[in-house]
Amino acid sequence: MYNYVLIAKDNPRVMLDPRIKLRHLRTFVEVARRGSVQQAADVLAVTQPAVSKTLKELEEIAGARLMERGRSGASLTPVGEIFLHYAGAALASLERGMDGIAHAREGDSSLTVGALPSVAARIIPSAVADFKRASPEVRLQIVTGPNPFLLDLVRDGELDLVVGRLGPQESMVGLSFNHLYSERVAVVVRAGHPLLESNDLGRIAEHTVLFPDQGAAIRELAEQLLITSGIARLPDRIDTVAATFGRSYVRKTDAVWFISYGVVALDIADGHLVELPFTVDQTLGPVGLTMRAEVGMTPTLSRFTGILRRIVADAAP
Repeated sequence: MYNYVLIAKDNPRVMLDPRIKLRHLRTFVEVARRGSVQQAADVLAVTQPAVSKTLKELEEIAGARLMERGRSGASLTPVGEIFLHYAGAALASLERGMDGIAHAREGDSSLTVGALPSVAARIIPSAVADFKRASPEVRLQIVTGPNPFLLDLVRDGELDLVVGRLGPQESMVGLSFNHLYSERVAVVVRAGHPLLESNDLGRIAEHTVLFPDQGAAIRELAEQLLITSGIARLPDRIDTVAATFGRSYVRKTDAVWFISYGVVALDIADGHLVELPFTVDQTLGPVGLTMRAEVGMTPTLSRFTGILRRIVADAAP
C-alpha cells in the first residue's frame, strides 16, 4: 500500500489520498460517535457488514489501525482520536458549504431568532422594525423562552441565533458567544407599594416574592443579591420568570418581583412599576449573540446582528 507524498524543503507532508471518499468519513465519524458498528449502520441505513467493510477500506488507505472493534463495541485508537478531530471538521466544513449553497439558491430568505423575554421586550422590537424596512423579503420568526431552552434549540439547528445571556460553561459546548451588553437584576413593585415609604429593604420578606426559578439564567445573581442585602429567608415565594404573569400579578398585589431589568424597563419608564433601591451592580450579567460555533455568518444574519449592535449602542442599556 502506498501513500502519495510531496516532499518540500524541511517540510514533508502527506497529500490527501484520492481514494478517501465521503462515505469513509461519514462512516468513521458515526461509529466513533456511537461506539457501535450496528448503531452506526442503523443511522446510515446500511448493513453492519457494509460499515465494517468501509472502515477496513479507510484503515487500509490510512495505513493505520483507527478503531478497535469487539463484542463490547468500537473504540478509537490513539491514531483514530487524532483522525476523528480532522474528519469531523471536514464534514462540518462541507455541511457549511452546502448550507451556503442552499442560502444562495433560496435568496437567504428566512431567519429564526431566539430571544430572552428581557431582550424580546426591549431590544428586539426596534431591531425587527429596522430589519424589516431593510429586508422586507426575509421571513422572520422570533421565539422566546428561558435561556437553557433557547440554547438547546440553537444547538440543534432550529434557531439561527439566540440573543440572551451567557450560559454555564457546560451548556456552551459547540456554541459561540459575542457580548452585546450587561444587564442587571431589578427588584420591582407596583406604584404606591408600602415598601416605597420605607428604607428597610429587609421587609420584602413580609410580602410574596416572585423569584427566578431553578435553571433561570438570573437565579444565581438574584440569590447573591439576597445574601449581600442580608435577607436570609423568603417565607412566601413563587418561583417563576414568566413575564406576563409577573407583570400582571405585581401590578395587582403587594408582591415583590426579582426579574431582569429589560423585562420591566418599559413598565418602569411608564411609572406602572417602581424599582426598589437595592445595590445591584453585582447582579450584572452578560447578554449577547449565541450561534453554533461551526456555522458561518450568512448575509441576512450579518444584517440582523449589525442592526442589533447599533440599537444597543444607541440605547446604551
